[in-house]
Amino acid sequence: MKKIRFLMIGGFLGAGKTTTIGKLAAHYVAQGKNVALVTNDQAYDLVDTHTLRAQGFDVGEVPGACFCCKFDDLVDTIASLSENSEDSENSGDSAKLPDIVIAEPVGSCTDLVATVAEPMRELFGDRFEVGPMVVLLKPEHGRKILADTPGKGFSPKAEYIFLKQLEEADAIVVNKADKLSHEQQQTLLNQIAQRFPDVPAICASAKTESNFEALINLTQQQRRERDSMMDIDYAVYAEGEAELGWLNCQIEAKSAEPFWLDELVVRVVSDMGRGLDDAGSEIAHLKVLGQTLTSAAVANRVASDSQTDLSLASEIQTPSADLLVNARVAASPDQLSGIVKLVAAQIAGELSISLSVKNIQSFRPGKPEPTHRKV
Repeated sequence: MKKIRFLMIGGFLGAGKTTTIGKLAAHYVAQGKNVALVTNDQAYDLVDTHTLRAQGFDVGEVPGACFCCKFDDLVDTIASLSENSEDSENSGDSAKLPDIVIAEPVGSCTDLVATVAEPMRELFGDRFEVGPMVVLLKPEHGRKILADTPGKGFSPKAEYIFLKQLEEADAIVVNKADKLSHEQQQTLLNQIAQRFPDVPAICASAKTESNFEALINLTQQQRRERDSMMDIDYAVYAEGEAELGWLNCQIEAKSAEPFWLDELVVRVVSDMGRGLDDAGSEIAHLKVLGQTLTSAAVANRVASDSQTDLSLASEIQTPSADLLVNARVAASPDQLSGIVKLVAAQIAGELSISLSVKNIQSFRPGKPEPTHRKV
């Protein structure tokens, strides 16, 4: 039976993992390879999953905790994406098995080499060829954290997670290079080299595909040699992750007159962002997917000092749509729930659109308890 190549593309919340994974998957599909994707979140109903499925990819989702705490679910999800892999194996037909599985871990998680990549290699090495751990550096927060500048947005415990993600990487990609000057790119590469001299790093942009061939080459390299696994303080890790409030919810939009879907998703993100700014709550990632039966729009904001970006335009007017809101913010769960309800009510009154907020999941992540960990 052929081995499935297993890749994880990590990085902090808002680093551009979903865009990168979609572009990587499209590249491998164009080469004739069978690609499956696995997304991961602390909650259920993930914008990333819907976005990737809308691009035509076979996507499984592991919700409820990070890959390290849901390791068995990750393996089972890959098996389910393999289209009855047991039947394929028994019949000698391996063509249905994915050639590559690309996994997107939760953006607030780290220590994934010791708790996911190594257990995958040791326990299922007959089924999987484990590729390098490629971590995307989010420049919106990376420029502040690596330079150790005041007012970085997050507490030292949340920054601890950000830096540990880079430390464990087999390769680092400074993503969104199209938003950085050449000088800013070089400064980040120099800062990475000073802190993590053994980790190769490049600048690229998944959105514009600038230097994307170099990113592809990194995913095809061997994993770097390690004498031991990364040291990590799980108490600090847990406290840093718990400082982030999580919100997933749905908003049902209806109107007697058609409205512009793109304008609505941008308005929801912008107004929620304004409310969070007023409260002094740093945004890690705020994104809204609006969809009808035939079209979709996505707006997001990845830091408190960034602008709202319409990353996917529908260019349609519609009398109804379903919105999916995902927010990861240094704020309390109650605060997030209150802001989304307030914003929905205000927009509804101003635009004469009925906006019904439903299925709210709002919480702080619990302490990570990995299923396996190589020491």
